Amino acid sequence: MDRRTSIKWVLAAGAAWRLQAARANPTPGISPPADATAVSAPTPAPSVTQVPGYGTDPDLLATHHPGDLWPLTLTQAQRRLATVLADLIIPADEHSPSAAAVGVVDFIDEWVSAPYPEHQRDRQIVLEGLAWLDQESTQRFTSEFATLDAAQQQAICDDICDILRAAPEYRAGARFFARFRDLTAGGFYSTPAGRADLGYLGNVPLTHFEGPPPALLSKLGLP
Repeated sequence: MDRRTSIKWVLAAGAAWRLQAARANPTPGISPPADATAVSAPTPAPSVTQVPGYGTDPDLLATHHPGDLWPLTLTQAQRRLATVLADLIIPADEHSPSAAAVGVVDFIDEWVSAPYPEHQRDRQIVLEGLAWLDQESTQRFTSEFATLDAAQQQAICDDICDILRAAPEYRAGARFFARFRDLTAGGFYSTPAGRADLGYLGNVPLTHFEGPPPALLSKLGLP
């Protein structure tokens, strides 16, 4: 029995019980219905507009390659720009590789290409932000962002890296930078290299657990 049928049965049983109670103990001044077995039909629910969906979710347990789940969005020029910006946000150091080196640009391209509402909002933010970045670079330095030297790239990023302090003319760029930075960090720190950089020790089998270190408990004021 499906959920809709079971709800109908419960409503019908409740209505029949109320009718039997009314026949046995009529309320003074109120006549029982002429046909005590008749149950008035419920008021039809308002019609619901059918909205086209985007299909079923993909099998996330299978191994997929970029573009297998849905068509990708970024052009080669946009991927080049995204690579430069991602590596400015998380550059390589002595502990780990850069963001782009572990596939963050593939992650961002998959993310903004997904059909879900949140991803589609991010798609607009990222595409408009990448276009803004090249436009700003051309206005300042007569060249696209990916071809600027490190000092020029840093100068632009300094103006948009904090949305609370960004000048009014840089607010749109700052909103883009904040979202792109979040996507870059989310992609990077979900990789093995990113987890190692954090010192994350989860999902590792232990033969025993000795509890939190005494120094940590003491620092937190716990026994």
